[in-house]
Amino acid sequence: QVQLVESGGGSVQAGGSLKLSCAASRFTYASSCMGWARQAPGKEREGVAFSYTGSGSTAYADSAKGRFTISQDNTENTLYLQMNSLKPEDPAVYYCAAPAICLLYGGRVRLEGDYWGQGTQVTVSS
Repeated sequence: QVQLVESGGGSVQAGGSLKLSCAASRFTYASSCMGWARQAPGKEREGVAFSYTGSGSTAYADSAKGRFTISQDNTENTLYLQMNSLKPEDPAVYYCAAPAICLLYGGRVRLEGDYWGQGTQVTVSS
């Protein structure tokens, strides 16, 4: 069974940065789409960004574009999300998904993941 373990969440002030990690195991890392989504209390889960592990192609939701960067370390089977200029509307539990069907339309990211991690909490104080 695929295992995804997120880490790196925490509490920062608005304008600060965090780097999330997602360690993936027991699945074919190459040539897959992996992504990040988040869910705030009382809201639906929303896609943030995704990356194709083979080509390195990436896409971002409008809410993340210009502030977040998704990257991967293929040797370590790890997906990252560098989050800069964090805003008060960014707090949520952040999840990684893999392998996933990844779609970008209308400035929104949609992830349909076969597997999801347990999530890591991000808090932003103003």
